[in-house]
Amino acid sequence: MFVRIGNTPRDYAWGSTTAIAELLGTRPSGGPEAELWLGAHPASPSRVLSPGDTAGEADLAAWIAADPEAALGQGSAPDVGDAPKLPFLLKVLAAAGPLSLQAHPSPERARAGFLRENEAGIPVDSPERNYKDPFHKPELIYALSERFEALCGFREPGLSAEVFRALAEAADDRHRGRLTAFGERLAGTASVDEARGTLRDAVGWLLGDGGDVAPLVASVVAASRRGVETGGPFDRELKTVLALAEAFPSDAGIVLSLLLNRVTLHRGEALYLPAGNIHAYLEGLGVELMAASDNVLRGGLTRKHIDVPELFSVLDFTPLPAPFLAATPAGAGIEEFRPDVPDFALWRVALGANTAATGELPAPARIPLPGPAIALCTEGEVQLTGALGTLTLGRGGSVYVTPEEQFIEVAGAGTLFVATPNT
Repeated sequence: MFVRIGNTPRDYAWGSTTAIAELLGTRPSGGPEAELWLGAHPASPSRVLSPGDTAGEADLAAWIAADPEAALGQGSAPDVGDAPKLPFLLKVLAAAGPLSLQAHPSPERARAGFLRENEAGIPVDSPERNYKDPFHKPELIYALSERFEALCGFREPGLSAEVFRALAEAADDRHRGRLTAFGERLAGTASVDEARGTLRDAVGWLLGDGGDVAPLVASVVAASRRGVETGGPFDRELKTVLALAEAFPSDAGIVLSLLLNRVTLHRGEALYLPAGNIHAYLEGLGVELMAASDNVLRGGLTRKHIDVPELFSVLDFTPLPAPFLAATPAGAGIEEFRPDVPDFALWRVALGANTAATGELPAPARIPLPGPAIALCTEGEVQLTGALGTLTLGRGGSVYVTPEEQFIEVAGAGTLFVATPNT
């Protein structure tokens, strides 16, 4: 069954006022539109646009709860909490400014944290809550804008030490000693274990382990300004410092950003962020796909709840390269992105790029369905055909596809993103 769905973008303050509307051909609200959620997460379940298809249920979460076998397939197994669930959440994300420095828990940490906060009597909708549900939240982001800017994962501390040496050289006498001292604490790690320890100690101090961080933040910002003006090295990192300082003055995350990989995704590239990866999206438009969770542990660059001890319990301090996720070609016009978790895989189908020139439509593309799927059309118009049903989807349209369709055959001229389980 093909069930048309829709939703209202979430109005987080960092969201773009135009990017989602321009992508999907909708009318902008006039305020920030940060994330469009397509899925069944109870915080913002997708509306069912044809309730007659779902026995009158108005949203995906309600339909799955009322008739899990129809929505998720025969023999849908109970999940944590004794309720079947859609394992993934598809989003369109539009950042006009930086998101919080954050990481997400493993399945074990999520279950334990959720139960602990329940036992403590913290309401699920409390702003002081860390765990909104008992699930992990690995995620991938696919860049739709020409550039998508991000911080993600710790890099080798020796590389960050070089940044602080450059800052010290650019700084005046008031700031030079402070920058040199912090850079020295990052240098000289000879093994992965030493690097983890160095990063853990540095981040612990930055995020409030009894230290006075404000003078270092001020020194980093002042030296970054001088470095940008004089055209020194690490221009991208220093410009990031200045942008973060404008959005969140005096925040320790400004300094912490220099310990992380600074990544620019170009259109069509993707990152995969597993449990424990500290990251912050800075600017850009993308398709985001994740396990169906809203568990976020924050460490800075935010006015929301921060719990440093809990964040430390999930962080992976191992220095690693930027976690790019390469696409696998899966036929003409088809790419698939498969992370190392069973919750989700992302398919991108792009058909008909040369149709205007040739006058000929391309051959249909076919995607197998290992379970339920959600499809979003971002360009053109495509015809979707499964084992039982068919549907035409235009730009901005989205649809939930039940497993009984077995596959989606995509024809026409357009671009389609499809989320499925990764099995």
